[in-house]
Amino acid sequence: MQDFDLIVIGAGSAGVWAAPFAARLGARVALVEKERIGGDCTNYGCVPSKALLKAAGVAWHLRIADRFGINVVQPGLNVDLGRVMAGVRQAIDRVYELETPEALAEVGVQVIMGEARFEDPHTIRVGPQARLRARHFLVCTGARPATPPIPGLDETPYWNYQTVWRQDRLPRRLLVLGSGPVGTELTQAFGRLGSHVTVFERGDRPLRVADPEASEVLRQVFEEEGVSFRSGADVKRVHAHGGTVVITDRGEEVEGDALLVAVGRRPVVEGLDLERAGVKYSERGIEVDEHLQTSQKHIFACGDVTGSFQFTHYAAWQASMAVRTMLFPGSSTGVREHIPWTVFTDPEVAQCGLSEPDARKRFPGDDNVRVARWQLDHLDRAITDQDLRGFIKVVHRPDGEVLGAQIVAARAGEIVHEFSIAIDQPSRWAPWPRACMSTRPTRLGCSSSQWRGETDFGP
Repeated sequence: MQDFDLIVIGAGSAGVWAAPFAARLGARVALVEKERIGGDCTNYGCVPSKALLKAAGVAWHLRIADRFGINVVQPGLNVDLGRVMAGVRQAIDRVYELETPEALAEVGVQVIMGEARFEDPHTIRVGPQARLRARHFLVCTGARPATPPIPGLDETPYWNYQTVWRQDRLPRRLLVLGSGPVGTELTQAFGRLGSHVTVFERGDRPLRVADPEASEVLRQVFEEEGVSFRSGADVKRVHAHGGTVVITDRGEEVEGDALLVAVGRRPVVEGLDLERAGVKYSERGIEVDEHLQTSQKHIFACGDVTGSFQFTHYAAWQASMAVRTMLFPGSSTGVREHIPWTVFTDPEVAQCGLSEPDARKRFPGDDNVRVARWQLDHLDRAITDQDLRGFIKVVHRPDGEVLGAQIVAARAGEIVHEFSIAIDQPSRWAPWPRACMSTRPTRLGCSSSQWRGETDFGP
């Protein structure tokens, strides 16, 4: 039996951050992973999706080149999905090179491949033979694709965000269940590559996690690009018929050549024998306190397995907070109420803090929440790029405290962090709306008609 100061279970974003961090602090660290190091981010999520979106963006700009006076020589585009996906897998492999067992060993992490199961609160078994003990554990096993209980789905071939990267033929008609972050990114990617995409969404708008105005812009963009969006969908059955997939929605049958299921993710809590360790959990994830401690104070959990925000950057930050609490005196808070996030469609959708509806619920009253908007069709750079779709929206209190920001624009994921800092440091930023209102805007800033809402912003 081997003894460690810390055993990290799961080598996704949180695990590959926590284990080297703890090793550099002098801890004896083991990292246990049953599949492939890097987790969803490297293998199924962040890396492959952005590589696919890049290829789709190239195809799209070729399609619309005539808007800029450029005639593409060939009459149409011939998209080879096999070559596109080969490029995606190449990107995955290059990122994986930075987090191989050999690379982790160089910083003092012992990587053990296999399925971990608790035997007692301080002991795990990996595979049939290896038994490991530790003073502390960090469980960060992530999440997996959710499967909705739709009759016929189990007997019907379909893709999810883990299997889509194996495809080599572009479907002429793609059916998509769900329009969350995964669904919207893959919808636009396949649509721009040449598939006709039909999206089924139970709610009334795509990307329900976003501000309603952002969702509406995204809907308009998708429809302009040829996507069919079926809101209020009530899918009663899915079945395969010959070489097609058929979805029955509100009595109507819709046919496609492939089906993508993108209805969310579920924490991976099965197979760990958490009961033997005395760790409380449910299908919603492992229960943790604000310091990421479970019901066993020496066992911590972070990232997607806790059922909280499912973001790579949040999981990595939580991992560092958990390691600090384990190895240093005192404790670090590992839970935050607001996390900046981005969906990398075109335009990007980014948000931090409270949306306008959430802010008005928290601070009821007509004058307790104010909103300022900047429409991109008044922005010189957007005009020169011929990309006027989107806005910047700031939600704030009458005294200037920034409550949230929603951005729909190119590079929104870069812009949003400035507003995140404003939310985190209110004492430094609170006076800014009053200062801006004290002067009239200029041409370099904006005119009062360009900002809609209670606040005018100056240069």
